[in-house]
Amino acid sequence: MAQISNNNGFKQCSSHLEPTRTKDVDKQEALQMEAEALAKLQKDRQVTDKQRDFELSSSTRQKAQVFNKQDYDLMVFPESDSQKRAVDIDVEKLTQAELEKLLLDDSFETRTPVLPVTPVLSPSFSTQLYLRPTIQRGQWPPGLSGPSTYTLPSIYPSTYSKPAAFQNGFNPRMPTFPSSEPIYLRLPGQSPYFPYPLTPATPFHPQTTLPIYRPVVSPDMAKLFDKIASTSEFLKNGKARTDLEITNSKTNLQVSPKSEDISKFDWLDLDPLSKPKVDNVEVVDHEEERNVPSLLAKDPWDAVLLEERSPASCHLERKVNGNSLSGATVIRSQSLNIRTTQLTKVQGQIFQKDPNGTTSLPTGSSLLQEIEVQNEEVAAFCQSISKLKTKFPYTNHCTNPGYLLSPVTVQRNICGENASVKVSIEIEGFQLPVTFTCDVSSTVEIVIMQALCWVHDDLNQVDVGSYVLKVCGQEEVLQNNHCLGSHEHIQNCRKWDTEIKLQLLTFSAMCKNLARTAEDDEAPVDLNKYLYQIEKPYKEVMTRHSVEELLDSYHNQVELALKIEVTSLSGGGDTSMSSTRGSLNPENPVQVSMDQLTAAIYDLLRLHASSGRSPADCIHSSRSIKEAWTTTEQLQFTIFAAHGISSNWVSNYEKYYLICSLSHNGKDLFKPIQSKKVGTYKNFFYLIKWDELIIFPIQISQLPLESVLHLTLFGILNQSSGSSPDSNKQRKGPEALGRVSLPLFDFKRFLTCGTKLLYLWTSSYTNSIPGTVPKKGYLMERIVLQVDFPCSAFDIIYTTPQVDRSITQQHNLETLDNDIKGKLLNILHRDSSLGLSKEDKAFLWEKRYYCLKHPDCLPKILASAPNWKWVNLARTYSLLHQWPPLYPLAALELLDSKFADQEVRSLAVTWIEAISDDELTDLLPQFVQALKYEIYLNSSLVRFLLSRALGNIQIAHSLYWLLKDALHDTQFGVRYEHVLGALLSVGGKGLREELSKQTKLVQLLGGVAEKVRQASGSSRQVVLQRSMERVQSFFLKNKCRLPLKPSLVAKELNIKSCSFFSSNAVPLKITMVNADPLGEEINVMFKVGEDLRQDMLALQMIKIMDKIWLKEGLDLRMVIFKCLSTGRDRGMVELVPASDTLRKIQVEYGVTGSFKDKPLAEWLRKYNPSEEEYEKASENFIYSCAGCCVATYVLGICDRHNDNIMLRSTGHMFHIDFGKFLGHAQMFGSFKRDRAPFVLTSDMAYVINGGEKPTIRFQLFVDLCCQAYNLIRKQTNLFLNLLSLMIPSGLPELTSIQDLKYVRDALQPQTTDAEATIFFTRLIESSLGSIATKFNFFIHNLAQLRFSGLPSNDEPILSFSPKTYSFRQDGRIKEVSVFTYHKKYNPDKHYIYVVRILREGQLEPSFVFRTFDEFQELHNKLSIIFPLWKLPGFPNRMVLGRTHIKDVAAKRKVELNSYLQSLMSASTDVAECDLVCTFFHPLIRDEKAEGIARSAGSGPFSPTPGQIGGAVKLSVSYRNGTLFIMVMHIKDLVTEDGADPNPYVKTYLLPDTHKTSKRKTKISRKTRNPTFNEMLVYNGYSKETLRQRELQLSVLSAESLRENFFLGGITLPLKDFNLSKETVKWYQLTAATYL
Repeated sequence: MAQISNNNGFKQCSSHLEPTRTKDVDKQEALQMEAEALAKLQKDRQVTDKQRDFELSSSTRQKAQVFNKQDYDLMVFPESDSQKRAVDIDVEKLTQAELEKLLLDDSFETRTPVLPVTPVLSPSFSTQLYLRPTIQRGQWPPGLSGPSTYTLPSIYPSTYSKPAAFQNGFNPRMPTFPSSEPIYLRLPGQSPYFPYPLTPATPFHPQTTLPIYRPVVSPDMAKLFDKIASTSEFLKNGKARTDLEITNSKTNLQVSPKSEDISKFDWLDLDPLSKPKVDNVEVVDHEEERNVPSLLAKDPWDAVLLEERSPASCHLERKVNGNSLSGATVIRSQSLNIRTTQLTKVQGQIFQKDPNGTTSLPTGSSLLQEIEVQNEEVAAFCQSISKLKTKFPYTNHCTNPGYLLSPVTVQRNICGENASVKVSIEIEGFQLPVTFTCDVSSTVEIVIMQALCWVHDDLNQVDVGSYVLKVCGQEEVLQNNHCLGSHEHIQNCRKWDTEIKLQLLTFSAMCKNLARTAEDDEAPVDLNKYLYQIEKPYKEVMTRHSVEELLDSYHNQVELALKIEVTSLSGGGDTSMSSTRGSLNPENPVQVSMDQLTAAIYDLLRLHASSGRSPADCIHSSRSIKEAWTTTEQLQFTIFAAHGISSNWVSNYEKYYLICSLSHNGKDLFKPIQSKKVGTYKNFFYLIKWDELIIFPIQISQLPLESVLHLTLFGILNQSSGSSPDSNKQRKGPEALGRVSLPLFDFKRFLTCGTKLLYLWTSSYTNSIPGTVPKKGYLMERIVLQVDFPCSAFDIIYTTPQVDRSITQQHNLETLDNDIKGKLLNILHRDSSLGLSKEDKAFLWEKRYYCLKHPDCLPKILASAPNWKWVNLARTYSLLHQWPPLYPLAALELLDSKFADQEVRSLAVTWIEAISDDELTDLLPQFVQALKYEIYLNSSLVRFLLSRALGNIQIAHSLYWLLKDALHDTQFGVRYEHVLGALLSVGGKGLREELSKQTKLVQLLGGVAEKVRQASGSSRQVVLQRSMERVQSFFLKNKCRLPLKPSLVAKELNIKSCSFFSSNAVPLKITMVNADPLGEEINVMFKVGEDLRQDMLALQMIKIMDKIWLKEGLDLRMVIFKCLSTGRDRGMVELVPASDTLRKIQVEYGVTGSFKDKPLAEWLRKYNPSEEEYEKASENFIYSCAGCCVATYVLGICDRHNDNIMLRSTGHMFHIDFGKFLGHAQMFGSFKRDRAPFVLTSDMAYVINGGEKPTIRFQLFVDLCCQAYNLIRKQTNLFLNLLSLMIPSGLPELTSIQDLKYVRDALQPQTTDAEATIFFTRLIESSLGSIATKFNFFIHNLAQLRFSGLPSNDEPILSFSPKTYSFRQDGRIKEVSVFTYHKKYNPDKHYIYVVRILREGQLEPSFVFRTFDEFQELHNKLSIIFPLWKLPGFPNRMVLGRTHIKDVAAKRKVELNSYLQSLMSASTDVAECDLVCTFFHPLIRDEKAEGIARSAGSGPFSPTPGQIGGAVKLSVSYRNGTLFIMVMHIKDLVTEDGADPNPYVKTYLLPDTHKTSKRKTKISRKTRNPTFNEMLVYNGYSKETLRQRELQLSVLSAESLRENFFLGGITLPLKDFNLSKETVKWYQLTAATYL
């Protein structure tokens, strides 16, 4: 049944004459509503002005029909010309719908006729979003600049009746017009819009004849009107009007003959649904309920929703003031206290009549200015930054030097306090530099004085403070008040052994182009002014320029439509309409509709522009306030809809749901709540509609101030969709599509209320991983979530509890019982709060006042607080205020997500302010990420960072690039944009221009890199050279500082030296000419296609480790190069000069160079020919290799192949490419490629030892590793905090606290230094003995060389064979079998297999001895050489239970025998290859083993007394009733026959007649300088008992087929030791007797 609805909310029936049955309210309700209505009337009478020119007629009440309330459209319809008088209303005779309309009618309150407030799409977002504001009656949405109204011009008639009220409480005041005007309707199932004249059924006699007008609006404009008019439907229920209900009267509908000609608007390309929705109806009669199924059957999504509703919920209830009378399911309009609004006009603008007499709105320049008005929080932030800016005047040289200061690193006893260096200083007027020697501990000021002695005879007349020392080749100045050796530049010169070149300048001669000026100080803070050049990853939703263009286009269309209407009316030939020629009658429906539509668009612009504002921004002054801690209501809100859904989602996802979680301190306060699952609605755009009330079981009084609501959108894949060939889609679960967060209290601490539009950015690429940054090329789209919060009569504000600072509590730890004290100290001494149990936290919180003398434990105590409710905050804040200050690095933990409280974070920033600028620069990435944990924009942390940036150019430069990179964050990009805008605004013009040039340079290089990467291999060099010309043209206009290091200034490219690398990403090598003539060329790498943020983090951690070591006096000569991510998947990396990868070095010795021991040593010899130079390079290698081993192990750096490890000609080793870390190993199929703890291969050991045999140099290497490891362990909490702060950065391998478990386990925080030393020594042994690393290198060599076979003249690749052999040399094998197996110790127990070989032409078989691992190595390498051949299956290496037992060996003997038989019967290409021949060729060990076996019958050898030599290093300590003897190293052992022994250590505590105190170490094979680092423990001995004992230590050599022989020993009386502390000492071995 077709239905229509006129603007007064009354229904008319077109097919039945019977009147609609009504539902009357009871008398009590009616009287209450009448009283409310009269109260409103009395109030409005006091403010009524003289323009009020109409009254409501009582005759209308008598003639009025009974209708049900329903509004569909902005298109309005005539009602009776009789009028009502408000004073004559008889409430008892009104229907419920009429009464509700009367109460919601704004014309009931004021006589000023106004246009309707109809939220229409923002022009720039027209096809994606509809707004549905919930604002207080009679008030405009907060944030608008004062109350204003759209006042209709005088040409509008005053005879307006009651306008309709939308379901959500919006009250558009729709002016009516005489029924003599045409009424435009449309029929169901037809084109989107047809104009029809409607003849009223009621007898009506206008003064002139009523014409039947033909269509006067163009079809395109008609369709446009219809679609925009459908907005009112979305205000109510998200569904478009499609069928019009007509009740109570008959109408004659005439179809327009031109209806088929209606065309389609391209920008509104989604057709509306053509089915009515039942929930459009608010009052449903019992008879009408029978018609509901017929309406529902046409819409598939209604069926979906009906399945999820109870039957009763389908019958919509009548409501009084938004409250359900029957307790049915709560929907949006019932769950909120909906605010209505009064339409206002733009300030300073009124409707004007154009020359044609039509009414129009101006383009709205003042409104467009309002679009750009910042919300109140941003305005407050700007005001705060302006105040901060005044503290850094441009006249202050200390905070505004205009140049960069060289970073400083504190070192302790580095190369001795009196180490001297040679300095070369360029002085103006001197042809040659002044060269002299000075101590590194001398201050820079003293060095300046020494240099000035060459210029001035009397220094008393010279202002030394006006001089500076500039680094040659860099715009960088040494800091006068620091010692020379503490500057990083000087340290690097000493590290590389290069000359220290400086330049003496006066302060006035320095280039200060980055300094701020007076104009900069006077300029106001503008967050958006300088962001126009910043590349933003997301689409702009609304800008002034785009809105202006759209409004101009819209007004042009309106004028065109009105002209057509005027022409149409004029062409009708009706003389009675002569008065309208040249202009439209103001009562013309087209004119009225145009005015309404224009007003609605302008109002929507206002609403959209102010949607980010606090709902209470403009109304706090006039509303009462209630404190949050007194509010007992539960937290609730309504999830209404998600707008802007892409068509990709519609085809890929069947349903959607939201997970609503409430968090504080990074944890959920309650179990997350899941919304219902709904599908996609389609009108002329797609949307997801829930309209669901969410209630959290928590009172508002219990909410912490920093409570955050998180909404995560999930999509359920469409199982029946055939759009994707992914066969696994059936097994996939819901996909997270995006997440948005909202603080429940705004920055003024008012509770959120009203409608919120929450912007959720998501990739249009449906398979993107949620929470990660999208790859370049995938456009990010904004999804708008509409969430409605309740609005009460008062504003709820969160007040901070008062703290009495005069009351202090501090308890003495010594007063506790020993057990409790011990337990408390154990918790306090833990390195992190990560491992604390609930019991530990409860205990720690209870004893918190005993911990004031342990300041660093504050994060543990605050993390143990049971809750952060308002009632407990006073005690927590009282504890904070009396807590001793923390060190800056310790306070850093308080910026993590675990500590959201504003007082805590502000106090942490206060403590952190003591950090130096250089330390802050190192930690800036963590501070930038910590901004995400701030609840509000104007935080202490933001002000701290900006204040430091104002005082230090290096900080400002680094902060710029970090913030620019963070703009891509989907959740916090807007916040970073504000902070970046503030930085650019306060930084000064000089800094802005320099950063702009750097940004342009990066864009140009990125374009070149993309072109080179996409070009074919042969044409890449040509493309590179051609593309570099554009970059060169940039340098012709500008000098530019390097983004990687702003102290380096380039003036042009050296195009001939530019090239590219052959790796997958094809990075560019960029060579630039230094602008400083005293400087060298600048070489950097520029990459695209790889995310360098993880490399930045890994290098940052290594740099911090190096600084920790240097501070403790341990210089491991680490190579720290710079890396900067300049955007998504692109960045710049510093190139270390004179360095090569290990692969390049090794392949010079053949593809199997990775299995050889000498390549690295010989490469270093080539660049360091003299013995002194080689020893220095070897020393650098030992130290740097030790640092790399510790750093890569602690950080879990994986994917370590020989192309990721580099060696400098000076001997410094360093790692590159940190794409895998925190233990996320690179996989090769199902196997980890990184099998060893870290990379330490035999060729590295060859350089360390100075040859093949272990020497004391390897002991130095082990000691360096263990010392460095223990120093880092002491800073476990620092590294865990730094990594934890980087979790929200979006790095793929650092996404949660669980990823930090690797680092915590690697650092062994709960072990002692001795135990950690033993642990790391075992790691060194494991890494050095790993064949997997060499094999991984070999595989990488093959992959890089695209190798498919072994050259015949290549050397062998078997790790246990020195040469390659062939069957032409040894003879073909006739028979081969595994004869038996023997148990061996080397040093651990294992089994070796005896292989019996019979060759052609030999009568006696020969025997070789091979381990199972060697058999496996043969098989693996055969698989590489013959990848296309089918080789016999190799026995499984995995064994349940113990591996090295006799039963396993017996089983493997059979399996290996079978393998050999299959191998030898295979193709001759395989069976007779050189690799197989080499495997069976007898080795020296095979011949020696056979000889020993033959002589074994003559009896065991006896130890031969002879010369004894060597020394042993021991650590002796005693604690908790236990004696610890740590055997560390032995050096310079001597044997009788000169052969290398197999030493081990055995100890006794004498006297010991029963030998119960025997302890021994493992066996170290074939070395005179073994390293053990093993702990021998004696439990249950008191100090008194030990003073009566002696420690006997013996060193013996283990022999397999003869008796072990003695190498030396020592007896130590324990009474000579101070057992209260550890004793570490070397002891000379003697020929003492031994047990």
